[in-house]
Amino acid sequence: MTNGSTTLRVLYPGSFDPIHLGHIDVIEQAHELFGSVVVAIMHNHVKTSGLFGVDERVEMATTALAHLDGVSVVEQTGLAVQAAQRSGVDFIVKGLRTSGDFEIEQQMAHNNHAVTGVRTVYLPCRPELGYISSRFVREIAKYGGSIDHLVPAHVADALHRVYGSDAQN
Repeated sequence: MTNGSTTLRVLYPGSFDPIHLGHIDVIEQAHELFGSVVVAIMHNHVKTSGLFGVDERVEMATTALAHLDGVSVVEQTGLAVQAAQRSGVDFIVKGLRTSGDFEIEQQMAHNNHAVTGVRTVYLPCRPELGYISSRFVREIAKYGGSIDHLVPAHVADALHRVYGSDAQN
């Protein structure tokens, strides 16, 4: 999609702890539609939460998305709408899995637009990936379940390193 002769840029914000195949599907769709996608690894300097550090999440996402020209991965703090303004994008993209996602995202989208004028575009992930969440990926890996069908191989390897030899492929 273009605006005249200009490629539109979108921001896809999230914690990506870790990035999974559902995220990648939404990013690929956004890339196909808009051409330029900024993947914002969002974090709060005050909180030290998360399984992987921000640098590790940026590295994992960059590797997972290396096949997509026009996609960049950046670290951002604060609100997603602030990250959108700092990145100079035209829209925020959010992935939807369930109707519950829609309700939460719709409220945020209305607030973001009211405060800054930045609009949100929703992209549903493929149905066969709609059940994946980073939280479930971490939990499955922690208890040794198979995650190879949920994340790229390098992310599975990183999870296996964190949780030790009990985690299985």
